Amino acid sequence: MAVYKKEYFGIARKIVSNMTCESWEQIPHTAVGYEADVTEFLAELKKINASIENKEDKVTVNTAVMKVICEGLKAAPKMNCTLDFRRKLVRGTLNYNDNIDISMPMILKSGEMMTVNLHDMGNKSLTEFTAQIKDTIRRANNSDMDETMYQVSLNYTLEGLKKGNIVGALNKLFGSKMPGPHRVSNLSGNSKKEYYSIPVEDRLTRHDIEQGTTTITNLGSIYREQKGACFLLEIIPPQTTAFAINAIQRRPVVKVDENGNEKIEIRSVLPITIAIDHRALDYGDCVPFMERLDKIFDNPSIIQKWK
Repeated sequence: MAVYKKEYFGIARKIVSNMTCESWEQIPHTAVGYEADVTEFLAELKKINASIENKEDKVTVNTAVMKVICEGLKAAPKMNCTLDFRRKLVRGTLNYNDNIDISMPMILKSGEMMTVNLHDMGNKSLTEFTAQIKDTIRRANNSDMDETMYQVSLNYTLEGLKKGNIVGALNKLFGSKMPGPHRVSNLSGNSKKEYYSIPVEDRLTRHDIEQGTTTITNLGSIYREQKGACFLLEIIPPQTTAFAINAIQRRPVVKVDENGNEKIEIRSVLPITIAIDHRALDYGDCVPFMERLDKIFDNPSIIQKWK
């Protein structure tokens, strides 16, 4: 076997690989699948979009389902907690957050994948949700992501030093700045001055990249022909939950008519994967979340109030 090409990790891949390693080293993951019949939900969303003239302002299925997940988290606030756990002392503290800050992976026009933080999304309307996502994408496409990620990485390293992880922090600095193909370069000189002259409202900052209180990944937008569902996804500490919105699929579903008779219909089904940190949450803690989603998808006209 001959290696015909080598691809060295850039800073974004370095951060992702490091954080996912921490996730699987530290967190006992468990997951549950939730399947929603979204046939009527999609019809209600179509009604909302019919009144929106600008195509770019229309509410996507992803945006609407993210709003639904936020409503579920408000019904199950424990699922929006972050965890401080010290295994050696067997001490754990759940931190209940008043805001729902969504870490959302997105693909930039350059083809790079970046996870951004959508701050304070819990009580936003569908219009505000759409506007914030749209503005975040605009600012991301104006940004030098290597420079932004470098600032994030530097901050994580400094936080590690503050927490006493001196060896780990120094190893990261050594690994990123040693000469060679693995060296991480950031802007300097006139290039750096020019970049930082861009107003912060027109580019992403460390504030936009820092971790949220949960992660929502839209796998269905990456491959709409997906069959089945994601079985498990990583939870990034100190978060305790992560969600995957899979592709909508046409499936046979058992429906009950007004006379109580069962029949099979072809319906639009949306699988949602729910991953939880078992140190912080049990399956029962997710029940209020799923009950809230049941009510929304069984009575989807409620989304008309979210406009």
